[in-house]
Amino acid sequence: MKCVLATNNRHKRDELAAILADAGLDTLALTTLRDHPGVAPAAETGVTFLENARLKALAASQQTGEFALADDSGLVVDALNGAPGIHSARYAGPDARDRDRIEKLLRSMSDVPVANRSARFVCAMVVAGDCGVLLEAEASCAGRVASEPYGGGGFGYDPVFFLPDRGKTMAEVGQDVKNRISHRARAVHMLRDGLLKLMREHG
Repeated sequence: MKCVLATNNRHKRDELAAILADAGLDTLALTTLRDHPGVAPAAETGVTFLENARLKALAASQQTGEFALADDSGLVVDALNGAPGIHSARYAGPDARDRDRIEKLLRSMSDVPVANRSARFVCAMVVAGDCGVLLEAEASCAGRVASEPYGGGGFGYDPVFFLPDRGKTMAEVGQDVKNRISHRARAVHMLRDGLLKLMREHG
């Protein structure tokens, strides 16, 4: 079954492909928006992760004629009233790098004690086709914001997302572990049965 991942993010594409394979969904013929240069990315005008994931999946499916899988994800920090939230990728400006976003986050939390640094990664995932939204799920992974970056794995905010039960940041646990415990992995597994059904029906 052909399925376009509604993203231009290479890291996200590679991570999703690995998670889907681990879930037994490795026969999906995956492309990304990079493989469809005429497709315009959706304007992320939603006010929730789920709304933005729906917008991205529908836009990709309508423009490519294929099934589309989109995720909208980010870091929700309690001490910052939920920020950066749906603005996680643009938290330090439209052209900022991961390092810039992390630096801004740590500056914003410089006076926040460890006990109040709780946070969670959230992922909303949507599958759309020519009939509209077909599947959707939202999952999270709890942790806290570290005082400084640790580890060289992952991407985004992974170096400052500390997992208390493992004593490491998401960037330190290794990709195999991340692909089992992350918010994105949990969302894929919530959609697994529905995706398998679609694959059986559409080859």
